[in-house]
Amino acid sequence: MAKRIEFSQHGGPEVLRWVEFDPAPPGAGQVRVRNQAIGLNFIDTYFRGGLYAPPSLPSGLGTEGAGVVDAVGEGVTRLSVGDRVAYAGGPLGAYGEYHTLPQANLVKLPESISFEQAAAVMLKGLTTQYLLKQTYAVQPGDFVLFHAAAGGVGSLACQWAKALGAKLIGTVGSAEKAERAKALGAWATIDYSHEDVAQRVLELTDGHKCPVVYDGVGADTWLTSLDCLRPRGLMVSFGNASGAVTGVNLGILSQKGSLYVTRPTLATYANTAENTQAMADDLFAMIASGKLVVDIQQRYPLSEAAKAQEALAARRTVGSTVLLP
Repeated sequence: MAKRIEFSQHGGPEVLRWVEFDPAPPGAGQVRVRNQAIGLNFIDTYFRGGLYAPPSLPSGLGTEGAGVVDAVGEGVTRLSVGDRVAYAGGPLGAYGEYHTLPQANLVKLPESISFEQAAAVMLKGLTTQYLLKQTYAVQPGDFVLFHAAAGGVGSLACQWAKALGAKLIGTVGSAEKAERAKALGAWATIDYSHEDVAQRVLELTDGHKCPVVYDGVGADTWLTSLDCLRPRGLMVSFGNASGAVTGVNLGILSQKGSLYVTRPTLATYANTAENTQAMADDLFAMIASGKLVVDIQQRYPLSEAAKAQEALAARRTVGSTVLLP
């Protein structure tokens, strides 16, 4: 028997239980992974709390991790027992000593990347990759506005944009977060608690504004973001930390300069095993080169996942958190 975190009802961190379970043998096209490190993400608290519904209860939790292939099912050709792998997405159950999932969700992990690095960065790193390299291909010299620049994805975007030669302007909510964003590579920061974001963008870009705005905040920043775009600029709304953007009148896009808008998701970009591996290879190369630093500040035993989630919800965490089986 192995052990995992499980919950039988929705609620706070106290509903999480450290229980014995029998790891499922891999079915056709599936792989069983012996986890070495597991990523902690806000979406995990949404499933636990009931905002998102798991397929059934009791349920496992978590969708991000890294480890070693323990067993393979019929028809699995890409991976073999003993391979180092990482994953983000797929069925719930990463908070366990073992996790069984489709081979398409797994990427091969090079020796240059540790299990902890991979578990901490897969979800946020693949998101950063598609945002900066695919949704809009950031070019040297581009002015780029990125909201919540000191956050999980923002912290990686600051570093990656700098490596691409772009001038990332990051919005932050405090002087401490401004310092953090700049240390990570932001070209400039705007503290929205006391600065007019659109006005500062106009000043910082000498009146040109930005060809692209990356907005994971949502409702609170939607209109401000549009005002920071140059004519025919692209609004990338990839998250809704402050609530979803609703009731949009498309006419506003013409009024503000024939703007484009997209609402991308990782699943659409990492839609095949080949695409996911190519994105991961790009991410791993950035980490191996030292251009992208994975900042792991908290490590918890997997059995203490409830404590880790309490710290995350109370915003006591900095950088990434990993759970260790």
